[in-house]
This record gives sequence, structure tokens and C-alpha cells, in this order.
Amino acid sequence: MTQVVSPLRCAAVIGAGTMGRGIVISLANAGLRVLWLDNNPQMVEQGLGMAEDTWAHNVAKGRIDAAEAAARRARVEAVDGYAALADADLVIEAVYENLELKQRIFRELDAVMKPGAILASNTSALDIDAIAAVTARPEAVLGLHFFSPAHIMKLLEIVRGGKTAPAVLQAAQELGERMGKVAVVAGNCHGFIGNRMLHTYVREARMLLLEGAWPHQVDAALQGFGFAMGPFRMYDVVGIDLEWRARELAGQGQDDAAVQVDNRLCELGRFGQKSGQGYYRYAPGSRQAEHDPEVDALVQAESERLGFTRRDIGTEEILERCLLALVNEGAKILEENIAANSRDIDLVYLNGYGFPAERGGPMAWADGEGVAAIHRRLLQLTERFGAHWQPAPLIERLAAENKHFSDVQEGRV
Repeated sequence: MTQVVSPLRCAAVIGAGTMGRGIVISLANAGLRVLWLDNNPQMVEQGLGMAEDTWAHNVAKGRIDAAEAAARRARVEAVDGYAALADADLVIEAVYENLELKQRIFRELDAVMKPGAILASNTSALDIDAIAAVTARPEAVLGLHFFSPAHIMKLLEIVRGGKTAPAVLQAAQELGERMGKVAVVAGNCHGFIGNRMLHTYVREARMLLLEGAWPHQVDAALQGFGFAMGPFRMYDVVGIDLEWRARELAGQGQDDAAVQVDNRLCELGRFGQKSGQGYYRYAPGSRQAEHDPEVDALVQAESERLGFTRRDIGTEEILERCLLALVNEGAKILEENIAANSRDIDLVYLNGYGFPAERGGPMAWADGEGVAAIHRRLLQLTERFGAHWQPAPLIERLAAENKHFSDVQEGRV
């Protein structure tokens, strides 16, 4: 049966945290009527205040006029209860990352939403098929992964589930365009494109700390390459505690050596910019990251506790390990057809993760280096650091055939 999709005129958003607020603003800016629900109505009231401030700021900057700001505000309505969402053409769930909670919400939505409505989750990593499976309409379910702040960041990862209907996918792509987003379709796997690759990149950065590098040194190397910010600056901005709390909630991952420095920082209440201290320290009211020798001492203590022998690590090794971790995982994503082509991976990294524009994205950069050279360098890392550096089979094949990542389309060379 062909899935019939309602024209997108009215959207609903569940959740009034930071992400929900940005999504509501994006939808209202694009001309949609928006119904907004949170189990704490005060959060919606606060969110409306923040949206009004955002539009007032845009008026003050001359980006829109007062009439347009008023029209955008008029499109947003606070509602109470799932039944109030029944006539929406699209609903976006934007609550925190907990699969059982999201499944509970989707069961409720399935019971009340009209036929033809699209049910979307803003999950950044969780299994879209596991969310869709609790509904009687998995063909209407997909992921819409916005990046924070959602009304400013250009990237939108559209995650196709195993049963997502083509018409639903197309409607989501058209919505992305309407919101002025760079919309990239990703297959369903843990972390999709962006966060799956980020995991390998950040893991190398964290291991470099334990082996002998310092946070400010790793960040300086990657910022010198052209990244908008290094991984530890990034964690301070988004909040070191987000992953820490997620690990606690899941009851797994807290014992991994790579996250021990994060764990110690969070135990000290050093969550990042928002608490005035994280990997760096911040003067009151400032976002300027300042080097903190206390963090260096903490890093050294954790290295020693875990039995590492610290050594001098230079910029070249930092770049080699962090960049090749991205590229090797990107190759696996291409091979599995999670991304249709290497350009989609590059778009994700250029628009959501601060990869330097002049280098074209991680896969374009790797093509410029030469896939055979990347293959050789990965083998050297495998010899030195172990099997997790084994080149992806796609890299072996491209190197042998003298081809590029850009030659791969939908998993085929």
C-alpha cells in the first residue's frame, strides 16, 4: 500500500528543552503552525519567552520586521495532552535520549495521530526501527536529527528506518529545504552518520590524553588544522555531563578507560561552560576558555591510576589519529550504505561538526591524500596501536583499484 502523506501545514513538538525550543522556532520561521507540548507546562511558557526574545533580536538586527515576528509568534500554540496533537501533519518528539521513554511517547502518538501524519524522533543516536516498532504505522516513522541550537545550525540528519515510506522521506526532505537546512539522509545505525563518526574521533582524543597529551594541546592541533573547535572545547560547550548522565542511565560504559577523565570532571561538578569549569575554566559570564592546570593534574593522575606511561605526543600524531579515525569509520558508513555517497558524509561534517570548509570534509580530504596512502597509514597505526585501526574493507578495495571515496554510490564502487 502506498503511504499517503498529509501536506505539512501543522506540526507538533513534544519537549520544551533546548532542542525543542530551537525546533519550534525553525518550524514557525518556515511558516508552519506549531502545537507545543511538554509534561511541564512551565517549560513551554519559558520556551515561548525564549522564542519571542529570539524574534525580537532578529527585528533589532533588521533580519525581519515586527509584523513578521508577530506572525511567527502567532503560529505557535501551547497545548495540553496528546489528544490536542491529533490533527497535526507532523509530530517531532524532542525529549532526552532514553529509548523506553521515546517508545512510550510513540505508543501514545500512534493512538491519537490522524492517518497520513508523520511521526519523527529527534534522537541523536537511538534505533529508529525500535521506536517505529511500537507503532502500527512504522512506514510513517523516521528520525529528524536537528543540531543544537536547532534554529541556527544548518544540518538536519533525516534517518530512514527499515520501513520508512519513500513519500515520508521525501516530505521530510522538502521540510528541511523549507526550513533552510542542509538535509542529509542517513541509514539507521547507532549514531547515524555524524555521531557514529564522532564517537571514534573523540575516543582517539580521549586516549591521547591518557597516553601523554593535554586537552589544550589536542584542541590546538585540531583548531590549527581548521576545525571550529577541538573536541574538549566542544564538550565544554555542549556539556560534559550529557554523555556521563547517558552512561549512568544506560548502566554501561562508565568503566571504559577513555571516559575516566570525563567521569572525574563530572564528579567535581565541572560540566563545561554552563558551570564555569570543565576541561577549561571560564570567568563569570564569559565563554572564553582558559587553560586550567588543575585539569592537567587530573589528567596526569588518571593516566597513572590506569597504568599508562605518559610520553610526548606531537601535533602530527594528534592529527593522524583523530582524522584517520573519522575517515576509517566514514568508509564503513559508505560500505554499509548508511550514507549514499561520500559527499553526504562531508556535508554532515561541514555543517554540523565544524570541519574546515576549505578542506572539503573528511572524505574529500582523504581522497586528496590518496586512498592508497590512507590505507598504508592505517596499517601503520594497526601495527602500533592494535586491531581497532584495521582499515575498512572498502579502503583496501579502493586502494587496490586506485579509486576514490567519491566513486562509491549506495554501497557500490
